[in-house]
Amino acid sequence: MIDLHIEADGRKRAMDRVRERGIIIPTFAQMKDPALIPAAIKEQLKDVGLWDVNPLNLFRITWKNEPVPSGGGFNGVNYIEFPSSLTGVPARVIALVGKWFPTGAHKVGAAFGCLVPRLVTGQFDPTTQKAVWPSTGNYCRGGAYDSALLACQSIAILPEGMSKERFDWLAKIAGEVIKTPGSESNVKEIFDKVWELRRSGDNVMIFNQFEEFGNYLWHYDVTGHAMEEVLEQELGPAGNYAGVVLTTGSAGTIACGDYLKQRFPASKVGAGEALQCPTLLENGFGAHRIEGIGDKHVPWIHNVKNTDLVIDIDDNAVVNLARLFNEPAGRAYLVEQGVPEDFVGQLDLLGFSGIANLTMAIKFAKYYELGEEDVVLTVLTDSMELYQSRLQEMHQETGEYRKQDAAAHFAQYLQGLTTDNLLELRYVDRRRVHNLKYFTWVEQQGRTYEEIVDQWYKRDYWTSVQQQVEQIDELIKAFNEEVGLVKELAG
Repeated sequence: MIDLHIEADGRKRAMDRVRERGIIIPTFAQMKDPALIPAAIKEQLKDVGLWDVNPLNLFRITWKNEPVPSGGGFNGVNYIEFPSSLTGVPARVIALVGKWFPTGAHKVGAAFGCLVPRLVTGQFDPTTQKAVWPSTGNYCRGGAYDSALLACQSIAILPEGMSKERFDWLAKIAGEVIKTPGSESNVKEIFDKVWELRRSGDNVMIFNQFEEFGNYLWHYDVTGHAMEEVLEQELGPAGNYAGVVLTTGSAGTIACGDYLKQRFPASKVGAGEALQCPTLLENGFGAHRIEGIGDKHVPWIHNVKNTDLVIDIDDNAVVNLARLFNEPAGRAYLVEQGVPEDFVGQLDLLGFSGIANLTMAIKFAKYYELGEEDVVLTVLTDSMELYQSRLQEMHQETGEYRKQDAAAHFAQYLQGLTTDNLLELRYVDRRRVHNLKYFTWVEQQGRTYEEIVDQWYKRDYWTSVQQQVEQIDELIKAFNEEVGLVKELAG
């Protein structure tokens, strides 16, 4: 359960701060359905850029932004469908697009789900405390951004090996940036830094995405509903929704699978990771190059009992497809192979984890022998806008990208994908993966043995979290009403 007890003094100071800064906080309901956003706010957003540090952009934490960099309104869910000429499978692969969130990644929503419940209850005091965002990249960017919108001081923590774009942007937004040793695989080093901050005597509040149920809840409710809307639009009378596949990372986004299983009980949930760090697949370890999917542990908020498959992806596939999708020779080759040219022009919507999710979806479709009426869902967390420096580095390391490179990568990493390094989980396999939580969360991070047992055996453990959405929305509404800005907005 997300702790929703009220701290009256902190809540009053939080209300004073947001009143002073002219901040209105959106509800989960408004993030799911922007039609509920007051017309006056929509009118003001016409003059606001998507990435601007403007409190109005809290209302753009939704999958339904108009896909423009500035002044856009709202529409349906942003998604794309990959043509079979690219995927090599007859199944329909559809992905929600994360580029059109503020910061260019949907993690800004996960950070909102963690921060706002503590803000409106007064547990987090923005006037005295710093918000700490441990991350492998996009989450700390989202957290720093949300903190800036809500006038909070922030500390972003991420591995030193992440892309240059992340650090350049954080230097302008976050109050402090801490680089930890290693790359996306080095999550324990991030946790170690968090413990240092806890013990430092500094007045901090830790928002650890790997254990914060606000992350889980935002994706269960907001992303889950967005995916359901896509299915309502795309399935048709003969369509079959087969499942959703996602790299686990913090295991926030995969919570949408819990929602979809409740709506479509026969559907599957596939969890992905890098083959070079096969934690879920074989209790393994290592390092890889798929930025943003931290691993070598099982996140506390991963409902493993609801996970049907583990799909491991070779990071060579991801980095080489990044070049195929973005280099001129690669795009020209795809058009020659029959991929529609207008679609090829959209391939920069896939960042590294999005490419991994696409390859997972192809392996999923091949494993279950899915046909033309079957739909597989996934997510594009961010876009190649955040990885231009990586493309430049690869160009410097390996030279010009040529037609023969494109042909090889298309054949090997798209048309030639096989179902190796994939495991359909039996009950005992799920329990084995769940039990891996013990070593990180009970032995190292202070969680209890009783709760890890409850996560597996207690029937209402996960549903009790899911049912807190309405309660949080009521707390947000009451907070906004007492602040008084909503009434002023209405005139």
